[in-house]
Amino acid sequence: MGLGSLTRRQWLLAIAALCVAGVVAALAGQYGFDMRPCPWCILQRLFFIVVALICLAAGAGRSPAAHRGAAAVTVVVSALGIAAALYQHYVAAKSSSCNLTLADKIITALHVDTIAPSLFEVTGSCAEAVVSMLGVPFDFWSLGLFLVVGAAAVAVLMRRG
Repeated sequence: MGLGSLTRRQWLLAIAALCVAGVVAALAGQYGFDMRPCPWCILQRLFFIVVALICLAAGAGRSPAAHRGAAAVTVVVSALGIAAALYQHYVAAKSSSCNLTLADKIITALHVDTIAPSLFEVTGSCAEAVVSMLGVPFDFWSLGLFLVVGAAAVAVLMRRG
């Protein structure tokens, strides 16, 4: 079975699985390798979880409209994730503090850091969050995953039937 033969539902479930895998990788880095997440890291993590939940909810049903809607939202959230990853790499990583940045304000406003601190608590500064895995900055891994997720969502939108 090739990628072209996947149904919208299967695409959405695959997107959700990719997003969950991304968050699991981030948590493994945080708890297994003491990679302390900054607000921009946590915001990207939040975006992956939002996409996973939306895709799981839509993928649980068979409604083409729900599938397309979830894919459209996924494209938008993926674009936000790409912007967050690029901002983290090119701007935030150059500053010693991330306090009161847009990412910090969103996390605080949504109270996700108090609802699920093991998942969303900021424990590092932007400068401390500059780490690499296999020679690639961690924020670029996130960027790549958002690109794949966004492209998969576009594939869902373009499917006929």
